[in-house]
Amino acid sequence: MVRTMLFSFMSVLLSANLLSAQDTYVLDVAHSKVEFTVTHMMLSQVTGKFREFSGEIQYDEDDMSKWSVSVDIKTASIFTDNEKRDNHLRSDDFFNAEKFPLITFRSKRFEKRGDQYVAIGDLTIRDVTKQVEIPFKITGHIKDPWGNIRIGAVGSLTINRQDYGVKWSKSMDMGGVVVSDEVKISLSVEGIKQTKTSGK
Repeated sequence: MVRTMLFSFMSVLLSANLLSAQDTYVLDVAHSKVEFTVTHMMLSQVTGKFREFSGEIQYDEDDMSKWSVSVDIKTASIFTDNEKRDNHLRSDDFFNAEKFPLITFRSKRFEKRGDQYVAIGDLTIRDVTKQVEIPFKITGHIKDPWGNIRIGAVGSLTINRQDYGVKWSKSMDMGGVVVSDEVKISLSVEGIKQTKTSGK
């Protein structure tokens, strides 16, 4: 009887240790970036960013099947350092920030390809959801000077904005368009590990 109880107790401890290997990280927005680049009039690159976003990462160093990423981006926070252009981007010609306040990404699975990883999941813009692949690299997994455990990653993907209903377009007399359909999205993120607290 005692042996059975001891075995059960050890099994519970082992299960708890295995579960604790999967950690939750919250994005440190002050040290993370969500940026994009489009071509203007087939001549130059215009870069912008979203200044307000949040996200959560589930990470297990030993088991990639337990990884997940969830990110919410506020469309109204778009910033290209030009007020007139930013207001146009918030309008129905582009993101319609009032009706569609969030861009979201929800991972489905992860794969290891060569020297990098790929996050495969659903990207939603203007309530249109498409599956995308985001190649990325983990840049570090460290303890900072204040005792926080941090994880970092960088990645990028290219989408066609027309696929998501961001359809504003204006043709030029010599051919081509004012704003390219292809948009490159660049990500640089840091996550801070959340401390587990025991329930009562």
